[in-house]
Amino acid sequence: MRKRGTDKTIRVNYLARVEGEGALHLKIKDGRVLDVRLEIFEPPRFFEAFLRGRAFSEAPDITARICGICPVAYQMSSVHAMEDAFGVRVEGQLRALRRLIYCGEWISSHTLHVYMLHAPDFLGYESGIHMARDHAEAFRRGLRLKKTGNRIISLLGGREVHPINVRVGGFYRVPTRRDLAPLYEDLKRARDDALETVRWVSTFPFPDFEQDYEFVSLSHPREYPFNEGRIVSNRGLDIAVNEFDEYFVEEQVPYSNALHSVIRGRGAYLAGPLARFNLNFERLAPSAREAAEAAGLVPPCRNPFRSILVRSVEVLHACDEALRIIEGYEAPDAPAVEVRPRSATGYGCTEAPRGILYHRYRIDDRGIILDARIVPPTSQNQKTMEDDLRRLVPAFMELSADRLKWLCEQSIRNYDPCISCATHFLRVEIETCK
Repeated sequence: MRKRGTDKTIRVNYLARVEGEGALHLKIKDGRVLDVRLEIFEPPRFFEAFLRGRAFSEAPDITARICGICPVAYQMSSVHAMEDAFGVRVEGQLRALRRLIYCGEWISSHTLHVYMLHAPDFLGYESGIHMARDHAEAFRRGLRLKKTGNRIISLLGGREVHPINVRVGGFYRVPTRRDLAPLYEDLKRARDDALETVRWVSTFPFPDFEQDYEFVSLSHPREYPFNEGRIVSNRGLDIAVNEFDEYFVEEQVPYSNALHSVIRGRGAYLAGPLARFNLNFERLAPSAREAAEAAGLVPPCRNPFRSILVRSVEVLHACDEALRIIEGYEAPDAPAVEVRPRSATGYGCTEAPRGILYHRYRIDDRGIILDARIVPPTSQNQKTMEDDLRRLVPAFMELSADRLKWLCEQSIRNYDPCISCATHFLRVEIETCK
């Protein structure tokens, strides 16, 4: 960080404790932020192009490779989009199993973020490993929780990372009640750990910083959203998933290999745990609502630094939801419903740990993918991350240079950004000179 008088330049060449590679650049003059750039320099990976010409049935396995942290979200959004295109509905126990594997991903991903990536910011440690020396029991609790989430994914998905058992129409293989019995015992212990996590995180020192966000998430009339629902906001947005392209647009910025998503005519918005919590609080499991209220967390919560507490509450909810599903489970007659491809366009949107994840596919009558669009949560939150910094830095200018730099990095980690996901696509324009 360079400083001369009231002029400062904050430069973080490599953001630590985030998934992927990115940097942060801020320029400050006379206490005003002149420039903010969240620079995403991880190479774009062109997954939408990879999908063209492939069979619809390959989409779940291909898109799962976009992210090693939230592969289930990519699989679920892709299968919902394909089923939408082919007029297929997955109901009953197969639908419940999809919610169960999503519970596993939320538990695993949120726990990784809370204990390994973000708690060190609040407690003053360089990393989760350094924190573990003084908070050994908490660290062990986090490892137990993450392991439980991984077990759910492994059982239903065939393996912990990049699952291979998910297919359009359901699964290749479904578990028996006996298969789920050991998992049920693990989850009862995990639920206790999750409740203690909420209590532990509630003691963290949260900076006094609130913003007037437009929160965007799925909303379902009977459930806290995982796989299904309408896209809503706290400012009146209420649309079906197939209307996403009419209301949201991605914009290119010159310093980033990831696009910025905005609401047409309105600008930046916030997706993820804070949005889900504020828009769906009454649909949380009773234990999760009670734990949130006991921790002083009630909607509306507009402090992005408290998102780590919301994630902890969502872990508790996911444990209770998983227990509920296992208690009522009966193996379905078949692992999947019949799917017949047709020429159509399908739309899918599910709630990844970091926020809504949108997929759109155009399919021909042979079931071949002609076109694909994927909008990951981190690209949707990037502009809001930069807006946070524009308002955060002037409010904390009295901090030392090192502490202000730390706070800026912490602000980015509030969103648990997955940069590798965000660099899924880059629009390339070639100008021909005559």
